[in-house]
Amino acid sequence: MSLDAAPGQARVEMRLNGAPVALEGDPARRLSEVLREDLGLRGTKVGCDAGDCGACTVLLDGVPVCACLTPAMQAAGREVTTVEGLGGEALNRLQRAFLRHGAAQCGICTPGMLMAATALLAATPRPTPAQAEEALAGVLCRCTGYAKIVAAVCDAWRDPAQAPPPEAGQAVGAPIERLDGAAKVAGTEVFGADAMPPGEALLVRAVRSPHHAADFGFGDLAAWRTAHPVVVAVFTAADIPGRNRFGVIAPFADQPALAEGRGRFRGEAVALVAGEPAAMAALELADFPVVWTEKPHNLTLPAGEDDIHPERPGNELIRGYVACADAEAALAGAAHVVEGAIDTAFVEHACIEPEAGAAWLEGDTLVIRACTQAPMMDRDDTAAILGLAPERVRMIPTAAGGGFGTKLDLSLQPLIGLVALKTGRPARMVYSRHDSMTSTTKRHPARMRARIGADADGRIVAMWFDGDFNTGAYASWGPTVANRVPVHACGPYRTPAYRAEARAIHTNGPPAGAFRGFGVPQAAVLQETLYDDLAIAAGLDRLAFRRLNALRDGDATPTGQVLRGVGIAECLEALAPHWERALSDAAAFNDAAGTRRRGAGVAACWYGCGNTALPNPSTIRVGLTAQGRLVLHQGACDIGQGANTVITQICADALGLPVADFHLVGPDTTLTPDAGKTSASRQTYVSGKAAELAGRALRAAILRRANMGDGARIALDGDALTITGGEATARLELGDLPEGAGGGDL
Repeated sequence: MSLDAAPGQARVEMRLNGAPVALEGDPARRLSEVLREDLGLRGTKVGCDAGDCGACTVLLDGVPVCACLTPAMQAAGREVTTVEGLGGEALNRLQRAFLRHGAAQCGICTPGMLMAATALLAATPRPTPAQAEEALAGVLCRCTGYAKIVAAVCDAWRDPAQAPPPEAGQAVGAPIERLDGAAKVAGTEVFGADAMPPGEALLVRAVRSPHHAADFGFGDLAAWRTAHPVVVAVFTAADIPGRNRFGVIAPFADQPALAEGRGRFRGEAVALVAGEPAAMAALELADFPVVWTEKPHNLTLPAGEDDIHPERPGNELIRGYVACADAEAALAGAAHVVEGAIDTAFVEHACIEPEAGAAWLEGDTLVIRACTQAPMMDRDDTAAILGLAPERVRMIPTAAGGGFGTKLDLSLQPLIGLVALKTGRPARMVYSRHDSMTSTTKRHPARMRARIGADADGRIVAMWFDGDFNTGAYASWGPTVANRVPVHACGPYRTPAYRAEARAIHTNGPPAGAFRGFGVPQAAVLQETLYDDLAIAAGLDRLAFRRLNALRDGDATPTGQVLRGVGIAECLEALAPHWERALSDAAAFNDAAGTRRRGAGVAACWYGCGNTALPNPSTIRVGLTAQGRLVLHQGACDIGQGANTVITQICADALGLPVADFHLVGPDTTLTPDAGKTSASRQTYVSGKAAELAGRALRAAILRRANMGDGARIALDGDALTITGGEATARLELGDLPEGAGGGDL
C-alpha cells in the first residue's frame, strides 16, 4: 500500500483472481464495496454488512474472510480470490458438484459457500460431512437446509461423466440440472443490488419514521438541499403524481409509498433523498428537516380503539368464518374435550438479500429492475402511484435472494421509479439490513383459542377456533390470512362439526404480510398442541390418534370440499417404525443418569396451494420462430423453488420435445404474460398446468398441420420440424405453422 495520494486516500495494490490490480481511494473502505462497486465483481454478495451472513466470503491468501468486515488496505500486497476466479465459464469441479446436487436454490449464498468450500478442499480434498459443516458454518443459507450443499462439497473430488439429458417426453421427474443453475454457481446471476442501470445512476435513500406512531411536518427542504451539495433531489408525498396508496388486494389498498403527515409504524418512509453515489452512502440524515410529534401507539392485540385507521372500527380490517354442523352441541356431547390458547410473535423473513433495484427511462417507458415475487402486481401498483398507464411501466425481476413471502409486497419499486421519473436520471436503491427489517412485512402475530372434542374411541367430533391476527399498520395480506386460517385451522383431520373465525386487526407494528403459509402455521401450532392433549385424554398414542383421524379419499373438509388423492394417512403410517424408535431412544436416554431429557414429537399440517377466495389465473406462451428457436415465455418468478426448470419440464413433455430445445424468456412484464405471483406453492401447479396446456396446444397445431395422430414423434431440426408416425414422416417448415397456436391459460 502506498500513501502517495490525496489526504485520506491511498493506493492499494493486490492480486485479484491471479491478476495485478491497483486502486486509489479510502483504504478503510470495505473490501466488499471495492470489489462490487469499483471493480464490478458483483459475484461477491452483501447480505448484512456485519459479518453475520457470510454471503460476502472471499479468500485472502487462501483463507476465507468476510469482505464486508475487511478494509481494502488489508488486501494490499496479497492475493484475493472471488467466485469469478474459480472456474470462469467452464466451471470447476466444485461448481459442477453444486449443479449436480441441486445445492444452489435462490443462489444468494452460493458464492460465499463456494469460497468457504474452496478453502476447505485446498487443505482436505475429500472432506467428511462434519468437516464440510464446520467449514461452511460461517455462511448462512435460508433455502436449502444445507444437506445438498454439504453433499456437493463432499462429492467435489469426483468428476463423473455428465448424465445424458432426458429424452423427449421424459423430462418431468428426471434429475436435470437447474436451467438457471450455471449463473448461480458462476456468480453471474443478477440480484437486486447487482442491477446496474445505463448511465450514471443516482443513489436513493429514504428518511424513515423513528416512532411507532407520529404526526410530522417538514421544514425548509430547499435550504437543507442547498446545504448538502451532494443531494440532487428531495421528494415527499407531495411529489407523487398518482394515487399514493398500494396494496396486494385492491379493495384494501391503504399503504402510502411515502407517508402523508402521519407515520403509522417505525421505519415507514416519509421522504426520499437522491444524490451522487460516491457521497450519498455516507450522507448523515440526522439533520433532515422533519419535525415529529409522537402519538400514543399500540403494538399488540387486542388493538383497542386507537385511530390507526379511523374508518375501520376497532381497527378491524376483516374477518373470516367457516362453520359446518353444530360445533357447540357436538363439543357438549364429546367424551373428551381439551382447550387452550397460544400467542405467536412477529417473525422476520430474514432473506439473505435485502431489497434492492434500479430504475431508468427508455423513451417514455419507466423500466424497473428489482427483486420481487409478483412483477405484474408491482407494475400495476407502481403505475398507479406514479400516475402512469400500466403499459408505460416495465417491471423486470432480478433473481431474488430469498423471498418467503416478503417480496410479494411493494418496497422500493415506486420510490426509485419516482426519482427516475422526476429527475430523468437512472436511480438505484439498496436497503440496508436495518431498512429491510424495519420497513418490510413480517409474519402475522396471532392470539388464538380453541376447543376440540373426541368420542370415547378418540375420533374427533368437533372443533371451535377463534383467532386475532395482528396485521400491523396496513392491510398487506391480512385479508388472505383472515380467510385462509378458518379454512385450515382443523388440520388434515376429519372434523364433522366445526366453527372457526379469524380477524385481521391493525396495530402500529410493521405491516404483516405473506410468510410461508398465510397464517396456517400459526394455527397449526395450536391445533397440534391440543391434538396431543386430546390423544392423551383418550388414552391413545399421539401418532395413532393422528392416523385414526387423518383425512382419506372421499372425506369432506369443513368447507364441504370432497377430497381425492389424499396422502396424509399413508404419510403418517410410514412414520410408524421411526416413531416407535424415537420413543424408545428417548426413553432409554431419559432412564440414564443426568439432568438432560429427550422427547419425541409428531405434528401434521395441510395447506391449499393457490389463493384463498381470490382468482388464481396464470398464462404461459410457447412458440416456434421461423429461425428454429423454441421459445417459452413464462412470467413466473423463480425465487429458488425451481419454477424456471419445472415449468419448462412440464411444457417439454406436453409438447414432446426435449428441454434442451427450449429458449426461456422471462419474467418481464413487457415480454411475458401474467403467470401470477410466486406464492402459496402455486407456480408448479397453476403455471405448470398452464405450461402443459400451452405445450399441448402447440403440439396439436403441429400434428394437425402434418396430418399425424397424437402418438407421432416431433423433432426440431434447424428451421424445420420432423414428425414421425409409424412409417410415415412429414417435414414442416416453421413458417408454415399457424400463428397463435401455443398459448396456455389457466
